[in-house]
Amino acid sequence: MRIAVAGGTGVAGRHTVRALADAGHDVVVLARSHGVDLADGQGLDAALARVEVVVDTSNVPTLNRRAAVDFFTEVTSRLLAAETRHAVRHHVVLSIVGVDRVDTGYYAGKRKQEELVRTGDVPWSILRATQFHEFPGQLLDRGPSSVALLPRMRIQPVAAREVGEDLARIATGPPLGAAPELAGPEVHELVDLARQLAARRGRPRRVVGVPVPGRAGRAMASGALLPSGPATRGIQTYAEWLADADEGR
Repeated sequence: MRIAVAGGTGVAGRHTVRALADAGHDVVVLARSHGVDLADGQGLDAALARVEVVVDTSNVPTLNRRAAVDFFTEVTSRLLAAETRHAVRHHVVLSIVGVDRVDTGYYAGKRKQEELVRTGDVPWSILRATQFHEFPGQLLDRGPSSVALLPRMRIQPVAAREVGEDLARIATGPPLGAAPELAGPEVHELVDLARQLAARRGRPRRVVGVPVPGRAGRAMASGALLPSGPATRGIQTYAEWLADADEGR
């Protein structure tokens, strides 16, 4: 089967590409480094020739509401229109557990993405997953100071590799609509995981959990980003991922 992965060089995308390739599928990576610009559509039509399924793991590193909504609106609309032209039969998108319970700017963009997929003409599956094991490190890397301020939030981190494998499984089956959510095996406080990572890196750093003001902050702190119903559980724990010398990459 010929399957395209949008954002196929990212954290989840590269694992999806690997899982599909290992299963013997013909994988097309939709990314600038592979000649496809999702921002303006350059190279997209050529890349989708003979593609049967598209998996969208594209992302934008912003907390700004307008920037997030604009990005996911433009990319998703462009992908769906191109898929319709090329008779793609299944659109799979990666989203986030709790995205409709926490109103941040980034999550507003993901909600818009889901809305466009649900109301589009291409049969679809949406996989909501919890934060990846890489998430604490991504937050630590945003600031080089000796003190890292991280939001107080409860998370149930999952291995990006397992997310990629689940996306690959969904992509090779019939459209599911809302797929079972995917979460890691354990619930943690974000700040505790960041402290473990800072110690593992051997870089002395004070990690402080701070409350995020407003309703969204209270929701994150109280567990709104955890699965609220039946969900698939990943296997790899954060400690197991952390024990890998390259932090799971």
